[in-house]
Amino acid sequence: MKNIRLGDRWIGIGEPCFIIAEAGSNHDRKFSQAIELIDVALEARADAVKFQILSADTLYSENAPAFGIIKENEFPREWLRQLYEYAKKKGIIFLATPFDKSAVDQLYEIGVPCYKWSSLEIVNLPLLRYAASKGKPIILSTGVSDLSDIQQALNEIYSAGNKNVILLHCASLFEYPQKPEQVNLRMLDTMRNAFDVPVGFSDHTLSIAIPASAVGRGACIIEKHITLDRNLKGPDHSFALMPQELKEMVKAIREVEASLGSPIKKAIFDEEKAIPQRPSIIARVDIPQGTIITEDMVITKRPGYGIAPKYLSVIVGRTTKKHIKKGEGITWDLI
Repeated sequence: MKNIRLGDRWIGIGEPCFIIAEAGSNHDRKFSQAIELIDVALEARADAVKFQILSADTLYSENAPAFGIIKENEFPREWLRQLYEYAKKKGIIFLATPFDKSAVDQLYEIGVPCYKWSSLEIVNLPLLRYAASKGKPIILSTGVSDLSDIQQALNEIYSAGNKNVILLHCASLFEYPQKPEQVNLRMLDTMRNAFDVPVGFSDHTLSIAIPASAVGRGACIIEKHITLDRNLKGPDHSFALMPQELKEMVKAIREVEASLGSPIKKAIFDEEKAIPQRPSIIARVDIPQGTIITEDMVITKRPGYGIAPKYLSVIVGRTTKKHIKKGEGITWDLI
């Protein structure tokens, strides 16, 4: 498994979790609202902000029930460079999900560091291959797909000469917000073991604890929808985090990362504090010089200034060099 570079950031094992604030279509076709969403992501200290380049005419048949909904929430393409430049100026990475060749080309032209791929488009292999041929890393969401779908998508990306892929575990796309029991974080392990690529988590719960837990399980990316107000009209507001909640999520993730530490088990030992609180071998009675120590002459209790209890069988039968007072810790120089 290799780490993947996005701009000046590395993603993968040993790297900080890359947090994507998903603005999606929650701009409601208001440029000022799109700017606000970027500012929310920036203030929360997310690593990237992401939009969806939706276009009803290229995504749905006109007879489809969803056509009208998408039409009302399309991303105005003329915003693309402006939002990219604004995010760049502010110091946050701009990402977007393309749904047609034109969007793939436009994102390539403005210089996004990768393509973020929609779960529902994982089976659109011709478009996926076209995006992969651009040479940019692919962050591939995997909702409503099985391992076979994921393998076919990876094969298509690899056949285009692109080996830079990150998978995002994503549960069902048809019940938002999701319940904890629908999340199945153990899938992170399954996908990592099956495909040997970095794996993250696209979360659609309203929880802060669940994405933090995913990071503890090895997720290298967390993607989470954001909104200015969950009561707004658009389709994605109801399961998105409010600005303060996003801040709390980022903080929780960074605390989890800090707590992971080293896999090496060793005592974190402060001698001054620990020794008085640890047991050692203590004289139960006065033991004169030249006495052969028997087990009933000693006891193991605190403080820990004497020999460690694990050596009890070693000192029984030894002879004292000096007089040892009752309650005194027995040390090696006394026997």
